[in-house]
Amino acid sequence: MKKIKKVFLIALLTGTAMQLFGQDPNYTQFTNNPLYYNPAFTGLYTGIRARVSFRDQWPALPYDFKAYHFEVDLGARSLPGSGGLGLFINRDNEGIGFIKNLNIGLSFAARIRITELSVCQVGIKGSWLQKSVNWDDFVFSDALDKRYGTIYESAFPRPDQNVRNMPDFGVGFVYQIANEMKSLSGTFGFSADHLFEPDQSFLQTAKAPLPRKYVGHVEFIYAIGESNGFNVMDDNALKLNPGFIYQNQGGLTSIQAGLNLTKFGINVGVWYKGDFGSYSNSAFVVLAGYRYYIVDNLALKFTYSYDAQMAGDLMGTGGAHEISLILDFNSENLFGGSSGRSGGIMGGQGGGRRGGNTHWECPEFW
Repeated sequence: MKKIKKVFLIALLTGTAMQLFGQDPNYTQFTNNPLYYNPAFTGLYTGIRARVSFRDQWPALPYDFKAYHFEVDLGARSLPGSGGLGLFINRDNEGIGFIKNLNIGLSFAARIRITELSVCQVGIKGSWLQKSVNWDDFVFSDALDKRYGTIYESAFPRPDQNVRNMPDFGVGFVYQIANEMKSLSGTFGFSADHLFEPDQSFLQTAKAPLPRKYVGHVEFIYAIGESNGFNVMDDNALKLNPGFIYQNQGGLTSIQAGLNLTKFGINVGVWYKGDFGSYSNSAFVVLAGYRYYIVDNLALKFTYSYDAQMAGDLMGTGGAHEISLILDFNSENLFGGSSGRSGGIMGGQGGGRRGGNTHWECPEFW
């Protein structure tokens, strides 16, 4: 442990600590944290959705690699730009648990109707990122006594500041299209985060830019059986949701591909997850969840997933546990008008009419 701390200290003082950190927290249930990966998802579905996620990564290691994420967004077609507004908070630990990150921000998306069955949204987010380090957690060799342990004051210089605050920005794009029967839809998108690569160094004499992150994603929804378009109230339809997400940040590439199935409010899925770059890792992911309607337009969704390590440098670390909870007010509209259920057919449920214009609403899988 002392050796790891020493390596971390050297990286911190030389401004290269990001090489040890790898990348931003990578949530397995990326579809349950859409604003985290792409601000263009803000307000993609009408109504209000609040999402909470917890990830416990590498629990077998004696370090704290936990991450927490909260986001809420409002989709209302009467908003300027007909998109949505969002708020997000992310908290995580990095650098073998000694550095604490807090990111709080807002997102906005504008909606553009392209054809009768296709729409796109362009999103932007701005946040305040705080990084803090507890210098008292470090143990240095010159502070040790071979008999009594840590009893001396270390001569190692302290950082110029224990807390680093910086603004951060990101942009994204999402495009959705459906067939005429609305039994099949596709969602395609990309985003760029940390656009201006803010300096996260704790030293005034060194620079440690936060690497820009690029994300590309695609998913499809295919409904089999009795279904009124993409009406999520109809549980008789079996829905398939294959997806793929690509991330690149700081020389590390991550991919995830798999399939979710849902019927009668039950959601199950299997995924492959891989990391390639400064280290390699492969994991097999299983997930299960359930949707419960508290009232007609208010649903509570719970999902649990586990990353089982298959190969790579992180074997024996205990994988990762992840839990997400979603509160879905799926027809709420604080700005007037009738939003209906998300995922409805054009001109029917979920579409709504405002000022004589008919809107096609994006399909929702679960």
